[in-house]
Amino acid sequence: MSRSMATTDHNPREALGWVGVGLRHPHYRDALSETSDVNIDTRIDFVEVHAENFFAAGGMSAAILQEVSERYALSLHSTSLGLGSAAGVNDAYLSKLNALIERTNPVLISDHACFTWSHFDGHSVHAGDLLPLEYTRQNLQLMVDNVDRAQQCLGRRILVENVSAYLEFERTSLSETEFLVELAERSQCGLLVDLNNLLVNAHNFSAVDPLNAAKQWLEKIPSCLIGEFHLAGYAPVQAPDLIIDDHSRAVSEACWQLYEYAIWRNGPMATLIEWDNDLPSWNELVAEAAKARRIIDAKQNSLEVTTHV
Repeated sequence: MSRSMATTDHNPREALGWVGVGLRHPHYRDALSETSDVNIDTRIDFVEVHAENFFAAGGMSAAILQEVSERYALSLHSTSLGLGSAAGVNDAYLSKLNALIERTNPVLISDHACFTWSHFDGHSVHAGDLLPLEYTRQNLQLMVDNVDRAQQCLGRRILVENVSAYLEFERTSLSETEFLVELAERSQCGLLVDLNNLLVNAHNFSAVDPLNAAKQWLEKIPSCLIGEFHLAGYAPVQAPDLIIDDHSRAVSEACWQLYEYAIWRNGPMATLIEWDNDLPSWNELVAEAAKARRIIDAKQNSLEVTTHV
C-alpha cells in the first residue's frame, strides 16, 4: 500500500457533477468575456489547460492563466509526467508542475497511463507522444512507484487516464482494467476515464460492437475510483482503417450514448469536453458541455424522485 498523501486544499470529489471544457488559445478572449449571469444551462464549472503550456512563472501565459483562474476552477492536464516510464518521473518536469500547482491551486490534476521518458547518451529524452504500456506485473509495480512519488512530491491526488492505442502487445498478462484498478487501489490515485479512447480502442482492436465493448470495460471499474470523464470526437474513417484520436470533431453519438450509460451506472462525475483540432466557436464548445449537463441533471433528478418515493 502506498504511503498516505499530504493534506490538500482540493479534493477531486468536490468536482462531482461539474462540467468543463478544454481551454485552448483561440478561446481565451471568449472565455474571459463570459458574464457572471450566464444561463445556468450553459455555465462552465471549470476549464482544463495543458500544464506544460504554463510552466513559465512570468510573462503573458502566466498573466492569462491568473486571470482565467479568477473566473473558473482549473484542471491541470499533463502529458509529460511519464508515469509509466522505466526511467522514472522526470525531476525537472515534476518541479515545474509543482510550482504551477502552488500558483494556481487546481481542483483536478491528471496525466496518462503511458510512458514518455527514457535515457539516451546520459540525457533524459522525451518521446513527444503518449506511448502505451504492456500491462504486466513489472510495469504495474513501476507505475505504482512513479505515481506514489509524484503524489508525495505534489501533495495531491493524481487522476490517471486510459490512453488510445493502435496496437496490442503480445506479452500483456493483465487486462487494461485489471491494471488500472490495481494501480488506483495501491497508489491511491484516481482514474480519469476517457470514453472516446475506449471507443477508439474498441474499433481499432476489431470489436464487433465497439459501444458494447466499451460498456463492458466500464463495468469492471469500481465507481469509487473514477474522478473524471473525458468526452471527445474523432475524424471518421472507412473500415478497416484505424481511428486516430485527434479530438477534431464534436462528441460522437456513440460517445454520448456511452456517457449516458456511465453516468447512470456511476452517478454524476466531473466531465470535460475535449476539442483540440479544427476548433469550433466558443459557443459551440459550450453547447457541447450543456449536453453533458443535461445528462447529469437527468440522473440527479431521478435520484431525487427515488429518494422521495
